[in-house]
Order: sequence, then C-alpha cells, then structure tokens
Amino acid sequence: MRITQGAFSFLPDLTDQQIGKQVEYCLEQGWAVALEYTDDPHPRNTYWQMWGLPMFDLRDPAGVVQELNACRDANPEHYIRINAFDSTKGWESVRLSFIVQRPSEEPGFRLNREEGAGRNLRYTLDSYAVRRSPEGQRYAR
Repeated sequence: MRITQGAFSFLPDLTDQQIGKQVEYCLEQGWAVALEYTDDPHPRNTYWQMWGLPMFDLRDPAGVVQELNACRDANPEHYIRINAFDSTKGWESVRLSFIVQRPSEEPGFRLNREEGAGRNLRYTLDSYAVRRSPEGQRYAR
C-alpha cells in the first residue's frame, strides 16, 4: 500500500535533485521549510516528529537537503516529509507538504467495522505500523 498524503504523492518518488528544486521554489516564495518524520502515517496523525527547528532564515536549498540526509540516516525506515510554511500574513500556514522518504515496506491500514444500534455502521482505520512496537517506543528518541 502506498500512502498518498501531501503533494506529489501520486507520482513516483522524487529524486534529490527534484526535491532540491521544490525546496528552491519554497525559498523563493519566502516560505520557511521544516522536516518531519514518523513511523505511523495515519491520516489523522498530523503531529509527526519534527527534525530540528524550522529553517526560517535559510536561502539555499542545499541546507535543507543536508538536513534531509541527516534525518534519513537517523530514521532509515520512517516516512519523512517536507513542510513549507508561509508567515507573510503574521500566521503560520502550510503552503506545501510532500513525502520525501518512505520505509522499504509500507504496512498500510486495516478497516475496522463496528455495528451500532439501529443498524448503524461505524468505520475507523487502524495503522498496522502501530503493531510493530509497543507504544512509547515508536515515538521516543
């Protein structure tokens, strides 16, 4: 199963050169760039672990690629995404977000069906990634 979150997720994985071009575009717009990673890409898991601090004053995409490679080395089997924030209006807003690394195996999700009163059905998603290791070990560093 291929997780499709953020921009470019329906395309083949971006090369480092393509990632650099996207980061260059973000920096030209005046957006701050940040890296995040997780082993649980559940669609409602919006709080991924942040890698370092957002790069507000960066002007060269090579700095982001350098941080990306450091994050890849430290988290080889995690999802990593780049977020670009626009602070020109005085509030932070994500303008672009895309996955730049995926684990070698993407475990996917299980659909849970629960029957309720009056023949009502309720569906939820359960990430297979959370079954790999006990809670607390997935997010602690």
